[in-house]
Amino acid sequence: MKSEAHLKGQPIISTRRLTTIALLGAIAAVLSLTPFGYIQMGLIRITFMHVPVIIAAVIEGPLAGAIVGFIFGISSLVSNLSGPLAPVFLNPMVSIVPRILIGLVAAYVYKATKSAALSAAAGTVTNTVGVLSMIYFVAAQQFTQIKGITMGNLGKVLLGTAASNGIMEAVVAVILVSAIIKGINNIRK
Repeated sequence: MKSEAHLKGQPIISTRRLTTIALLGAIAAVLSLTPFGYIQMGLIRITFMHVPVIIAAVIEGPLAGAIVGFIFGISSLVSNLSGPLAPVFLNPMVSIVPRILIGLVAAYVYKATKSAALSAAAGTVTNTVGVLSMIYFVAAQQFTQIKGITMGNLGKVLLGTAASNGIMEAVVAVILVSAIIKGINNIRK
């Protein structure tokens, strides 16, 4: 069944939306393939590679957010191919699916609340919980072997990672997304 926009002769994805997806997808890829995607804060290394996904979701909706999330997921998979966690991130349930969900969750939170800050927080939680829970459920064996931990300690290690990294990542995402969305909204007016 064709969409209503398509039936009226309008493209399903507008040029602006396609350009936004391409630009934010490229930013997500560059961030995941370079050191620019991480901020070292003492012993904690936080990422803000999910920020372009959230921005796409807020300004262009769930489809754009999911596509940019997919690009982020593929980039995440590729960037981890040569690293020690390659066996874990080769599983698309760990590397790709949670990234797609960032865009969907952020878009629907924004649609319901019109709050870029809440969307950023929800998208960040989706990223953190999604990746770590998928490690726990589908890649526990590989992760524990690589990290040299027991299965009994896996939950504690993942919860520790969520607490130490997740909170800082949410703060960074809320600040960046709120500022960027405010700027975009001002430009569009």
